[in-house]
Amino acid sequence: MAFDPAVIRASFAVVERRADHLTTFFYAHLFNHHPALRPLFPAQLHEQRDRLFAALTRIVLRLDEPERLTEYLRALGRDHRKFQAAPEHYPAVGASLIAALRQCSGHSWTPEAEQAWTEAYTVIARIMSGAAEELREHHPAWWEAEVAGRRRAAADLVVLTLAPMRPYPFTAGQYLTLSSPRTPRVWRPYSLANAPRPDGSLELHVRRVPGGLLSPVLVEDVMPGELLRLGPPLGEAVLTPGSDRPLLLVAAGSGWGQTKALLEQLTAAQPEREATVLLAARTTAGQYDLDAVRRMLTRNPRLQVLTAAPDRSAGTGGTTALLRRTLLGHGDFTGWEVHLSGPPELVDELAELLLTLGAAPELVRHDPAPVTFNRARPLTSSEWFLDRRDVPWINRTDLG
Repeated sequence: MAFDPAVIRASFAVVERRADHLTTFFYAHLFNHHPALRPLFPAQLHEQRDRLFAALTRIVLRLDEPERLTEYLRALGRDHRKFQAAPEHYPAVGASLIAALRQCSGHSWTPEAEQAWTEAYTVIARIMSGAAEELREHHPAWWEAEVAGRRRAAADLVVLTLAPMRPYPFTAGQYLTLSSPRTPRVWRPYSLANAPRPDGSLELHVRRVPGGLLSPVLVEDVMPGELLRLGPPLGEAVLTPGSDRPLLLVAAGSGWGQTKALLEQLTAAQPEREATVLLAARTTAGQYDLDAVRRMLTRNPRLQVLTAAPDRSAGTGGTTALLRRTLLGHGDFTGWEVHLSGPPELVDELAELLLTLGAAPELVRHDPAPVTFNRARPLTSSEWFLDRRDVPWINRTDLG
């Protein structure tokens, strides 16, 4: 790459302390100079600003890893098709980015820094727009899908059945991003809770997130007959083709949806393969879809399912503690293929534990996830760095 990574890193070290100011200035500049672009963005820009800063940070961190950086940018370019990003938009975004960096750099902004950022953005735009263009002719930017059914599975969770208007190709274990006309331009990731079906229908398990922008609408308001918009399938937490290794699947809460999809594929293709499922919830009331679990047990003679929920007195960490004890009791997972699905903190902790129990890193799979889930916005630059926030629009599309 032509630009100087050292200059970019030194420049970013200055502006990262003014992250909120930088992203606010960026969007103000962009919409002031190109008002026609405003309708492409959500009404509320808080998360969009977080998304921009998260992407910039990730790019700067990967400057010395050209292959990973390129793959990340390609994934970002493909994902931006659903936001209606077009090649002609990239120069406007680049001009506003340079303006924001210049504004927030003060006296540290130099001709050398401007040249480096300009060259870097030229590369970024070329890779992102090129990846999007490769898909344009044969792959839609999104799919329209009708809500064919909804079932209240728990007080705060619904199972939605969707009927895409055109074939939606995916592999069990992948996820999609979804948007509703009720919340325009707000996209959220949801695991596909089924293996591909002959009728092409899709199943999603949606739990209401307090304060969320989309999940309360899906859980409480969206009804059969409504149309939703689906982004392309994403994720690599799929079963290894042809593998006969023993399989461990750990699911917590609505993480059962992804696990269910993997089990459907396993039961259809490899019913003789040894598989153990640990299915946990915060409380016994949080366990749902147990009829589907029983049906899978009757179809797969080598499937073992353990369901459990901690005592109410165990507190918020009770589920993780319960699963840790169960895994430690097993002892050795050398040679096992492992799939984890559930809250990010639980997944990260269990992945680390399984590595100490012999599991190979390349055989422990789960979707990309943030360390914490915190929707509060930082009030100071110190809080920005001390409080690691979830950026829900980007954390599961990081395929690089």
